[in-house]
Amino acid sequence: MLGTTIARRILGSFLLLTLTALLVLGLVLTSYFQSAALKDAQTDLVTHARIIALALEHDARQSDLDEPIAEISAQTGLRITVLDDEGRVLADSDRDAQAMENHWERPEIQQALAEGLGTATRYSATVGANMLYVAVPWRENGRLVGIIRTATSLAPIDATVQQTVTVLVAALFLAFLAAVLLAIYLARRQLHPILTIIRAARAIMRGDLARRIQLHTGDEFDILIRALNELAASLAQRIVEARTENEKLNLILETMDNGVVLFDADGNITDANRRIKELFGLHESDMRRHSIHVLGSAVLSETAQDVLASGAPKKLHLTLPIHGEPHTFTVYFATFVARHGTAVLAVFHDISVLEELRARQAEFVGNAAHELKTPLTSIRGFAELLADDDFSDPEASRHCAAVIEKEAERMDRLVASLLELARLDRADLRKNIERTPIAVSRALASACDELVPRAQKKQQHVDVHIETSARLLANQDLFGQILRNLIDNAIKYTPAGGTIRLACAENDGQIEITVADNGIGIPQDALPRIFDRFYRVDKARDRATGGNGIGLSLVQFLVKLFDGTIEAQSEVGKGTRFLLRFPKVEGELGNR
Repeated sequence: MLGTTIARRILGSFLLLTLTALLVLGLVLTSYFQSAALKDAQTDLVTHARIIALALEHDARQSDLDEPIAEISAQTGLRITVLDDEGRVLADSDRDAQAMENHWERPEIQQALAEGLGTATRYSATVGANMLYVAVPWRENGRLVGIIRTATSLAPIDATVQQTVTVLVAALFLAFLAAVLLAIYLARRQLHPILTIIRAARAIMRGDLARRIQLHTGDEFDILIRALNELAASLAQRIVEARTENEKLNLILETMDNGVVLFDADGNITDANRRIKELFGLHESDMRRHSIHVLGSAVLSETAQDVLASGAPKKLHLTLPIHGEPHTFTVYFATFVARHGTAVLAVFHDISVLEELRARQAEFVGNAAHELKTPLTSIRGFAELLADDDFSDPEASRHCAAVIEKEAERMDRLVASLLELARLDRADLRKNIERTPIAVSRALASACDELVPRAQKKQQHVDVHIETSARLLANQDLFGQILRNLIDNAIKYTPAGGTIRLACAENDGQIEITVADNGIGIPQDALPRIFDRFYRVDKARDRATGGNGIGLSLVQFLVKLFDGTIEAQSEVGKGTRFLLRFPKVEGELGNR
C-alpha cells in the first residue's frame, strides 16, 4: 500500500509538516530556554549589584574596598568591579584595580548612568570567557559616587542550554518517530478507501460491470463510492442496450438480402455482411484490399473515395461477374462515422432478377402482340379477298373462309388461355377453387378417351400403364386440363407412326404421372425456358402445329397450384418426357 505514489505523497507531506513543526518548536524552545537562563542570570546579577551598593554605602569606604569585594565574590561566585564616578576601577574581585584601564566607555556603564541599569554580554579578555555584565549606580546620600558592576561567566548557562537542547532534540526525535508511525497508520487508513475505489474502477474498466464498492466511511468518500456504483450500474445498462442494438443491427445486416460493404478512406474494403461474402465468396483475407482485387471492379473503390471527398451520397449501376454469371446491382454510397474515422457504406441491391423479369415482360408483350398480329393479318388479308371476290370460284371462297375460321379459332384459344392464366393469377380466385379427391386413373383414362382419336389419325400408338388407384386433391376440370395439354403436345410434336406412353404409379407416398413420346424433342439449352409464357423453341414449327406458347406455362401453374412438381427431360430427335408428382390423399376429403 505504501508503495503507491499517493501513499508516498500523503506520507511525505505529513512528515514534512511534522518535521517543520518540530524544528520550529525546537528553535523556539531553545531560544526560550536560552533567553530565560540569561534573564535569570541577569536578574541575579542585578540583585547582587544592588545589595553590594547598599552594603558599601553603609559599611565601607572607597579607600578600603578590596576586602569586602573579595568576600562577597567568594560567597556569590560573581566577579565584582567597583568604579568611581569617572570610570576608574576602585576595586575588582578578579584583577588588580591599579592595573586595569578606565571603564567609563563600557556600554553597560553608559547605560547604567543613563537609565539606572546597564547590561552587556561580550567576551572578556581579562577572564578569557564570554561574560554577562550588569552595572548599577552607587550612591551615598543620594549623590553618585561610583558604579557597581557584577559579572558572571556564560559557560554554565551555555552548558545548561546545551543540555536542554540535547534533551529537547531527543524528545523531538521521539516525537518525530511517533509522528512517522502515526503518519503510516493514518496514511493506511486514508488510503484504504482510495485503493478500494481504484481496484473497483479498474475492474469496471476491464469489463466487470457487476463490480460494486462495498465500503462505508462516513465521510465524503461515501458520496464518491455511491457515485461510482451508480455510474457502473448506468454504464452496464447502457452497454447492455448498446449490445442489444448492435446485435439487432448485426442480425439485420446478416439476414438482409442486400449486400453491405464498408470502404475506408483509401477505397479498401474493411468489412462486409454475410450476403456479400456469400455472393462473391469473400474471406477475412480479402479485407483491407481494393475492390478491383476482391469484387472485380475498380469503380466501387473510386466511387467510395469520391463520396468521402465530397460528403454527398451517390448511386451507381453496374454489372459484376458472380461465378461466371453477370449480375446487375444498384449500389448506394453514403458516408458513415466508424470507430477509426469516417468511412463509406455501400449497399448493394441485386436487381438481376428484376432486370430479367423486365426483359421477359418485354418479350412477353412482344410475343403476345406478335401472336395476335399474325392471325389478325391472315384474317384481314383473306377478308379483303372475300370482299373483292365475285364468288365465281366457290373453292377459293371456301378456302378463304376456312383460313379465316382457323385463324379466328387460334386467336380464340390464345385469348382463352391468357384469360385463364390471368384468372388463376388472382389470389382470391385461387383460394376459392374447389378441390376434391380425384382418382388419377379415371382422370388419365378420361383424357386418353378424348385425345386418342387424334393420335390414331396420325397413326400414333398410345401406350397407357395405370398401376395405382390413388387419389390427389385437385379441381376435376383444371387437373384434366393439365393432362390434356401434355397429351396434346405429345401428339403435336410426335411424327406419324410415333409412340406416346402414359403412365401413373405410386412412389414414396407420391403419385407419379408420366407423359412421354419419341417425337422431335427439345434442345437442352431451351429446356429451362419451355414453361415461360409465349416461349417457343421453333416459332415456325409451333405455328404449323397451332401452338401459342401458353400451354406449358399454364400446365406448370396448375401443377404448383395443386402442390405438385413437374420435370421435363428431352433429347433432340429422341423425344420428350414429362414427370409430374403429386401428394396422394387417403379417404374421402371435402373441399378446401
